[in-house]
Amino acid sequence: MSFIREVNSKCDSFEHLIIKHPCLSRDAHFNYGRIHLPVSPACNIHCKFCTRGLNKTENKPGNARKVLTPEEAVDVLDKALELCPEITVVGIAGPGDTLATDHALRTFELIHKKYPDLIKCLSTNGLLLKEYAEKIVSVGVKTVTVTVNAVDVDILEKICSYVRYNGKYMVGKEAASWLILAQLAGIRKISEMGVVVKVNTVLVPGINDFHVEKIAKVTKKAGASIINLIPLIPQGAMKDIAPPSCIELNKARENVEKHLQVFRHCTHCRADACGIPGKGYDISSLLYDNFQLEETFSHG
Repeated sequence: MSFIREVNSKCDSFEHLIIKHPCLSRDAHFNYGRIHLPVSPACNIHCKFCTRGLNKTENKPGNARKVLTPEEAVDVLDKALELCPEITVVGIAGPGDTLATDHALRTFELIHKKYPDLIKCLSTNGLLLKEYAEKIVSVGVKTVTVTVNAVDVDILEKICSYVRYNGKYMVGKEAASWLILAQLAGIRKISEMGVVVKVNTVLVPGINDFHVEKIAKVTKKAGASIINLIPLIPQGAMKDIAPPSCIELNKARENVEKHLQVFRHCTHCRADACGIPGKGYDISSLLYDNFQLEETFSHG
């Protein structure tokens, strides 16, 4: 059964999401646009490969020119739609976690009122996904991406440094266990509510490369529909780990594809990316010419 038929067996109304979502469909990747609105200023976990920041040059997740207010984000979207009418998806993927503050949900609420037909897509580490599931659906979000780097405590402990939840600071196996349970519970709940769930997994050679098939199997059982393996960008505490080779990446994709459809066209998008990703150009610099570049960022 193809991915589209599998999703449609859950809900036929999702067909248009797959066809027009450049992060779910190969064809859409080359024909439709997306915008990432950088409205989330803080994160509630820390992954050892993550270095977030505010800049104009680093082409990788977690980076943006500035953190927008929800109201500024609507203005930026207005301008983006004029410049790139092919945009079908409004995503929020940082620079921090979308559920660590209420900024992303407030932004989606404003956008859904003005542009109800645009696909809304939220990316999260999943720590708070279950408890915000109803709110996420109420502001029009139809697709959610959850970054799941391990479903085994001993492996995730090597990737995630700490978790902060309701004022509690957790490290080690406690943090890893808490995060895994929260992610799977969140995926289960949000998928049961009719939201399409994609899993992102950062492929870290020697740490979770042998584990990705289990991630796919477990997250599919929880309700995920598609997975994207992201090659490690050596940075932070993992700056000395070499990224996976093409051979290693393809082998990992073959393993996870036994359980989930694999999206193969990820481009390591910034948190303020805008344009048609498959056509290799980005118009985000045109959207921020009236904004001053910020020099501080909350890593809390």
